[in-house]
Amino acid sequence: MRILLVEDDRHLADSLAEALTAQQYTVDVACDGEAAWQNMATYPYDLALLDVTLPRLDGLQLCQRLRVQGYQSPVLMLTARDTSRDKVAGLDAGADAYMVKPFDLSELLAQIRALLRRGQSGHNSCLNHQGLQLNPTTYEAIYGDHPLRLTPKEFAILELLLHNGRRVLSRPFIIESLWPLGEAPGEETVKAHIKGLRHKLRAAGAPRTFIETVHGLGYRLKP
Repeated sequence: MRILLVEDDRHLADSLAEALTAQQYTVDVACDGEAAWQNMATYPYDLALLDVTLPRLDGLQLCQRLRVQGYQSPVLMLTARDTSRDKVAGLDAGADAYMVKPFDLSELLAQIRALLRRGQSGHNSCLNHQGLQLNPTTYEAIYGDHPLRLTPKEFAILELLLHNGRRVLSRPFIIESLWPLGEAPGEETVKAHIKGLRHKLRAAGAPRTFIETVHGLGYRLKP
């Protein structure tokens, strides 16, 4: 899951980004509304955390612009304003939820999980392919009867492959999808993660070609 955090308080932004990353979310940070708008025009985010008071374009204006453009993912407003009028303004701008600073981190994380579940309503949370079962909610992976002990990035890559079926995913696409902006590793890192995934899948009984290499293009799951 990829989250955009829009917060101009650098200390708070760094703390929230660290907490969200620890929950296995991929987090990008923008410090003003216009930068956030550019990010959202470039990357598909599963959820946006917007501070209301932002430079250049405030959170209310940004949320309104996103909804006018058809942005469907959940938006959670973060603000120090706690009057009923402020909350109504945030919800009327298109926010799905509204939290007042200072907030409890565990409550924020619970709200994020609830909004992400709502965004996935109607879809089976478990992903399946040729004996492999992946549950993004509980971070459990099983091949046949054998649990897989995956690193967070291995799990994320496997989830990305499952979501895309027979589509070939290039290494740059995998990096762009799963690493925060400004922290992108070299393509050899993806190659190393794929190697680790293949080793663990084979140890659980999967065929050697479960993850197929399409030479010169990337990777996909083999039917």
